[in-house]
Amino acid sequence: MIGENEGLEPVGALAFETFFRSQLRPLVALAFGLSGSRPLAEDLAQEALMAAYRNWDRVRVLDNPSTWVRRVVVNRSVSSFRRRVVEAAALSTRLRVRDDGASSIGPMPAEDEHVWTAIRALPRRQAQVITLRILDRSTVGEIADVLGISEEAASTHLRRARQTLARHLTKGDLR
Repeated sequence: MIGENEGLEPVGALAFETFFRSQLRPLVALAFGLSGSRPLAEDLAQEALMAAYRNWDRVRVLDNPSTWVRRVVVNRSVSSFRRRVVEAAALSTRLRVRDDGASSIGPMPAEDEHVWTAIRALPRRQAQVITLRILDRSTVGEIADVLGISEEAASTHLRRARQTLARHLTKGDLR
């Protein structure tokens, strides 16, 4: 005999599926802006969404679950960067990483690559703030929530990032 709930998805799973679909693309874009790597960006976004799924009972009742997953992406991108620096130091300089372009994100337009290279060269927090502002169109308040910092700190990092980028890029490159 089949139980009355057998074969049915829990309500939370349906809500998570909707959340997943709405968040995947923006999270990949955020992670790509921070990491510069399409495959890594997809991994970071998937890891953040998996963490949200594992904690869905707690995450879904937050005022803004999307802020929670963005914070996970930002934190994991920092951890990933640190790990890659250590790994790169240990590997031979002859090792080359191949990007086959099989990712679901299209290639970055060549005219934008130098902008993102400059953004990734910024101090970590400035790069995070400017990436959230450009790719996610986040307000200063939303950026502060995602990064777990005050609005004043977010505003300061954003201002400094813009000043540094303005020195390194022509006015036409800035958004």
